[in-house]
Formats: sequence, structure tokens, C-alpha cells
Amino acid sequence: MTSATRDEWMTVAAARMLPDRCVCFVGIGLPSAACNLARLTHAPDIVLIYESGTIGTRPDVLPLSIGDGELAETAAFVVPLPEVFAHYLQGGRVDVGFLGAAQVDRFGNLNSTVIGPYASPAARLPGAGGAPEIAAHARQTFVMLKATQRSFVERLDFRTSAGFGTGFGERARSGTRGGGPRAVITDFGLLAPHPDTDELQLHALFADVTVDEARAAVGWPLAVGDTVEQVAPPTARELDTLRALQARTREAHAQPVVLPSLARSRSR
Repeated sequence: MTSATRDEWMTVAAARMLPDRCVCFVGIGLPSAACNLARLTHAPDIVLIYESGTIGTRPDVLPLSIGDGELAETAAFVVPLPEVFAHYLQGGRVDVGFLGAAQVDRFGNLNSTVIGPYASPAARLPGAGGAPEIAAHARQTFVMLKATQRSFVERLDFRTSAGFGTGFGERARSGTRGGGPRAVITDFGLLAPHPDTDELQLHALFADVTVDEARAAVGWPLAVGDTVEQVAPPTARELDTLRALQARTREAHAQPVVLPSLARSRSR
């Protein structure tokens, strides 16, 4: 077994945070890898929901997007998108919302809309999708994002999804139902909100990562918790399972796309 990469540390650390049988609203990318790793290891009865309306999906490979047919083919059932939000999310039935973003600030607010001024941005991103509703209504949210001073910023270029607002209890005073971001999983370790100020602070580090390295990757003066835990290294089982999942995914996505109608005509 080769040593784990930072991406693998992130994915494994995030997967461990998901208990069995929890209902999890999943984003594409690293959040999807983490949730499916949890399903394949310690949380076989986790209920994964994707925005396309797939409930209880159990994909054999990681989806390219929320509309990937793999999600519908392996789902317990598929419902219309409005029902996912109205009945499951806004109905308080989602335990964890797992999100990515382009930027996060010190109070866990997220940007996935634009980089630069909104009217003339340097980059226009995929946008909100269901992230604002997930951030508002899930009982808790986890965020996965590689840390640089361009992604962990003092001030967002655009606030797409609310975390703790300006902190110091603003989210609680707003009446927002969900509990907000409980952890931000980075490629150096974990951030968690301070219980009084709501500001993200260093909670845990991966092996061979220093507090100084963590601080250098963040665009605000990063506070450090009273105790900084050491994240346990990925186990052989976790790494083998994750790498097998990624290998299946690469193989599946390398295959040419053949439409059913074309397949039938070629067989004649």
C-alpha cells in the first residue's frame, strides 16, 4: 500500500464523519467520493440523495454529474426535483448536507457563483443549484475544499450559501432551521466553528502538517482551538476501497457513449 495523498486524507476524514443510516444530501466531486466511501465501509445503510431526485442511490462508480444515469439505475426510487426539496430537505428529513464551493470565509459562508465583481467577473462558476437550500435546511452541513488563500478568503466575492453569516449567533437569530456548517474538511486538516463566535478555527491536522502550514493556506488570521487533534491515518481497508472505487470510475468513464437506439441498430 502506497502512502495516502492529501486528496485521500480529505476523502477518508470526511467519510468517517458520516454515521450509518444518516440521510445525506450529496454534492458532486469530493463530497460524492466521501459519501460513497462511507457507504462501502462503515455506513452500509447510509441514505444518499442527489439533487436530480435519486433517493437511496448506491452507485458502483462515482457519478459525472447529478444527472448521471448510474444514480437513477441504482436508486431505491426517483422523485421529481421539487419533491426532493419540499418533502425531504425543507421537511427536515436531511441529516447532513455535503457541499463543495469555490470560496469559503471565516464564518463558513460559501461562494459558488462568481470570482470577481458580479457584473464583470474574472470567472463565472456553476452557480447556486440547490446549495443555498441545503445550507439553510440540512440539520448540519460539511464542506470539502482544498485550502489556498484564493479559496479561504477574508471576504467572499459573492455569498451563494449562508453559513453563520457574520458570526456571534447571527444564524440562530435569523431563524434558519438548519444547524449550519459543523466542519470544513481541507487538504491540511479540519476546521470547526467556535461555540461562541461561530468563527472557523483549526480543529485537527493530518500527519506531517504543521499549524504554520495551515495558517499559511488561509486568507484570514486562523484561530487555533484549545486542543488540535491528530487525524488518524487512512487504514488499508479505507484506501483499498477508495482506490478501487476510483479505478472503476475511471474505467467506466473511459468507455465511449453509445445511445440505446444506436446499439439496437448496430445489432441488426
